[in-house]
Amino acid sequence: MWISTKAQYGLRALIEIGRRDGAAVPLKDVADKQDISQHYLEQLAGQLRRSGFIRSVRGAHGGYRLARPAEQILAWDVVVAMEGSLSPVSCLEDEGNCARSGSCATEGLWRRVEDAVRGVLGATTLADLIHENLQIEQSRLVQIEPSYGAALSGD
Repeated sequence: MWISTKAQYGLRALIEIGRRDGAAVPLKDVADKQDISQHYLEQLAGQLRRSGFIRSVRGAHGGYRLARPAEQILAWDVVVAMEGSLSPVSCLEDEGNCARSGSCATEGLWRRVEDAVRGVLGATTLADLIHENLQIEQSRLVQIEPSYGAALSGD
């Protein structure tokens, strides 16, 4: 299992769009804020739209908004929509594909890995990720403030 940039950037784009409280967000703004190629982001936005995570808004103040509340969008659903299967080994995807299915010494291990990934991603909503992102930004601002104040006081 390897999570590609498609899923990583797709989640980052959804976080950026979700942070805007329902306002339509131009992809250029998302690309600039998240440091993602606008061309690549346009491809990802098409997939996110077809998967029902975002919808486009036309007009002078157009862009993209979430198609449903961030609390209803699971990280698992986004990653699977962008990646396809998240099985760590191919035999879990199609058990008929493996002659050792049911008698493999490592099958249980790979199922536990898959269940753990599904558990973490399935318990994480886009709202959770937006909240974490806001906390990260706030902590960076707090770190900047003391040095700014020290420079003003001459310390």
